[in-house]
Amino acid sequence: MRRSLPRPSQHARGAALLTAMITVALVATLAAAALWRQWRGVEVESAERARLQSTWILNGALDWGRLILAGDARNSSVDHLGEPWAVPLEEARLSTFLAGGENSTEVEREAFLSGQVTDLQSRLNVMNLLLGTEQSGEQGNGKQPIDRFRRLFVLLNLPEAELESLQRNLVSAQAAMRNANKQERVDAPLMPQRFEQLTWLGVTPATLQALRPYATLLPLLNNSPTPVNVNTATAQVIYAAVPGLDLAGAERIVSERDRAYFTSTAKALQTVQRSDATPLTSDWISVTTNFFEIRGRLRLDDLALQETSVVQRINTAPRRLVLTLWRQRTALTTPTP
Repeated sequence: MRRSLPRPSQHARGAALLTAMITVALVATLAAAALWRQWRGVEVESAERARLQSTWILNGALDWGRLILAGDARNSSVDHLGEPWAVPLEEARLSTFLAGGENSTEVEREAFLSGQVTDLQSRLNVMNLLLGTEQSGEQGNGKQPIDRFRRLFVLLNLPEAELESLQRNLVSAQAAMRNANKQERVDAPLMPQRFEQLTWLGVTPATLQALRPYATLLPLLNNSPTPVNVNTATAQVIYAAVPGLDLAGAERIVSERDRAYFTSTAKALQTVQRSDATPLTSDWISVTTNFFEIRGRLRLDDLALQETSVVQRINTAPRRLVLTLWRQRTALTTPTP
């Protein structure tokens, strides 16, 4: 008699099916992991290329601004809003410079660049508060640095207590810096390096936001006040910088300079000086500028970056140097995954 082979039991068939499913799941997992690693490598390489390209373009924007400022110093000793540096660079397409490869003939990325140069001496320098009473010569004559800032605070309806706290903390921070080499421990705030860091010194964010169009933070040169350029400053800033000048007179200066820029501070004050009034002082105003802000904005595909640089122009013949004091880059948008 022929003997029949035993059929596999139900449990054996179930175990084989389970083994097959585990094998498929394991293969799928390994394949997904390999695909994810490959995708991650591509994304990292793409991000690194975007970083290098954006750095290259924003460096070019900074060099563009420095070149214009250096050329302006060679051609003119007066700075005003009719000069080439004051004309913003409208958004321009730069995709043709971003070919994907060495032999690529097609544009793979969309890139747009815009830029602007701003005169930082069109605002009051907060560091002038460190000069104390040395620049005025007399007490209570309205020519103290804090008195000029007080005029601006009153005009903008800002709390004067914050102004007093700002000056007090600035002096403390400066004293702490001088004592740093002596290894003396002083309970004082850090000296701010940028305008937004003034919140360390008792200025609220709301006050700082209101002050931003009219004040800035710049280093002092030769322990002298940083003057305001009457050819670029607003009427509010000119009003605060010139004791004895009313707001109507400051607005008249702005109106006159829009017709023809001033070649000297004396000509600017002549437009508002009354013969029967005390002569207006010009120690806090000028018609030249040493500090500028260069702002470059880049749109690269779905990523938008902005770089802000503060530069100092040194007018020493025969060379005109434009030094970068600091740079800050911020992302305006984040790429979508």
